[in-house]
Amino acid sequence: MRWRSCRSSSSTGREPTIRSVRVRPYRPTSRFVEGYRDGVPRPAAARDRILDTAERLVLQRGFAATTVDAVLEDAGASKGAFFHHFPTKAALGRALVERYAAADADLLESQMRAAEQASDDPAEQLLLFVRGFESAATAAVEAQPACLFVSFIYEAELTDPATSDLVRASIAEWRARIGDKLRAASASRPHLADHDIDAVADHVFATFEGAFLLVRAEGDPQHMARQLAVLRHHLELLLGAPAST
Repeated sequence: MRWRSCRSSSSTGREPTIRSVRVRPYRPTSRFVEGYRDGVPRPAAARDRILDTAERLVLQRGFAATTVDAVLEDAGASKGAFFHHFPTKAALGRALVERYAAADADLLESQMRAAEQASDDPAEQLLLFVRGFESAATAAVEAQPACLFVSFIYEAELTDPATSDLVRASIAEWRARIGDKLRAASASRPHLADHDIDAVADHVFATFEGAFLLVRAEGDPQHMARQLAVLRHHLELLLGAPAST
């Protein structure tokens, strides 16, 4: 699910406060947009230029419809350069997923760490985690209105099993980290024992991916922020801890 970074902060600027839990100022990390190249031309090596172009085309067209010739034309690269780095189109696909997954893992870790540094309460940490994405959502999605993982999930037959395994592992990591927060929160919230924690974690992840679908289908980048706001509200009701404002 990666989006790359959107230098954002809380819309109110006030510090989060909840109950008697020790809370520190929360600042969403700047990693939301870092990889978006934010419209600034930068010199790139041939491999990076090919990957950047291929990622953009795959998000627009899908992997099957993205031909090597189209990538080379848009990237201004030669076939020799392409096949030097990527022996086959499947190898290009794997390189795209590896790069995307690495950035996705970095984003997950940095945003989770920012939330953990702002509060000692696992429930509040999860709410801050979602709110951080919510506040950056529109700008991030305007830059990249789709998730590369989805393209490769739907076209798994065109790639090697290792590529599909990497996509599944990346998704599983998001679900596991969110589930861990919910389980930690349940230690002080006995009512959560009545809920399927793994299903709730899946719902959080599915909200992100479903919002990408709405953005793509309707061409409205506001869908992501709206859906994350609804998700955050539902989590507040479930956890019994209002999101900090």
